[in-house]
Amino acid sequence: MAAPKIAPKIAIVHDWLTVSGGAEVVIAELHKLFPKAPIYTSVYNPAAFAGLKGVDIRTTYLQEKLPAKLRYKHVLWPTLRAKAFRQLDLSEFDVIISSSSAEAKAVRKTRPDQVHIAYIHTPIRYYWSHYEEFRKEFKFGAFTPFIRPVIPYFVKRMRKLDLESIKGIDVLIANSEVTKERIKKYYKRSSTVIHPPVDVERFTPPPKGERSGYVLWGRHVPYKRFDLAVEAANQLGAQLTIIGSGPDTNRLKKLTGPTVKFAGHVSDKELVRLAQSAKGFLFPNEEDFGISAVEALAAGTPVIAYAKGGALDIVQEGETGVLFKDQTVESLVAAMKRFETLSFLPATLHRKAKRFNKGLFDTKILKIVQDSTQN
Repeated sequence: MAAPKIAPKIAIVHDWLTVSGGAEVVIAELHKLFPKAPIYTSVYNPAAFAGLKGVDIRTTYLQEKLPAKLRYKHVLWPTLRAKAFRQLDLSEFDVIISSSSAEAKAVRKTRPDQVHIAYIHTPIRYYWSHYEEFRKEFKFGAFTPFIRPVIPYFVKRMRKLDLESIKGIDVLIANSEVTKERIKKYYKRSSTVIHPPVDVERFTPPPKGERSGYVLWGRHVPYKRFDLAVEAANQLGAQLTIIGSGPDTNRLKKLTGPTVKFAGHVSDKELVRLAQSAKGFLFPNEEDFGISAVEALAAGTPVIAYAKGGALDIVQEGETGVLFKDQTVESLVAAMKRFETLSFLPATLHRKAKRFNKGLFDTKILKIVQDSTQN
């Protein structure tokens, strides 16, 4: 009689746990799939993750060594962060699942029978796909004039280390088609697309109800270009509700006209209500995927999206929303005017959103882990 097969011992590794976003949704779902797996991360802010209370979260030495005021300024520490992940001793684990848009995938296998599965949200933006924007736009306060001249030399070295980290990965997973293309372009590796998990059923559209105005939600940071949505709403005199907050909130408020409202942080129940009552969701940012756009579709709300990045996996012109080509106010305004001439069925939008239901993510991840450990 054959001995029962022992379940593999799994570790989850993530760049950082300081602000909740799309990548952290993936981590939460991985924890549900593998509740016994510890989560390794560079630095951790427990106050931002009440849902992870009691979870076995293990930080690197950076949690103690970095100054408290600068600990979560991630752009300052890529070299130290990569080194910290390379130094982690994960020899007790059979499977390492890294979740990375930065350096978490730099963890090293220490046994020939270990398997490293890397879920890539994007190859590191500030080394690869968005390097030029990083070089021109990132600011380091008083140190900016001294740091900018050395950025090319620094990035050259970090690109080399990033490419080295890819060599030890057995399975590469991309969160979207655009990420798959970037992995092929920069890492010269093939990958499998598994979209992030979305709780589609939480946003089920109501059977009836009048819809009015536009809505958008997410963290208020400059690259998300919420300013385009604000200025387009101002120009059209359209009602717009902005949910959430962030470092860009004050600047955005200075741009707002009388038809733009900031709702701040809202409860899950209120978020669903606002999504269900809006006639359209604005998505002016270039994201690697775009969980919020899927949530809007799940609520029966069509999406007006910038036609680049992960939005192309989610929005089909005239079917689930409207796409605009240029990341400008004029292009968004034209798309909103075109949107007003179209009609969409909430039930159809919800059905389309089911392509990204978290159950599909769970099934595909479990299969990859099983296939990787059965030999």
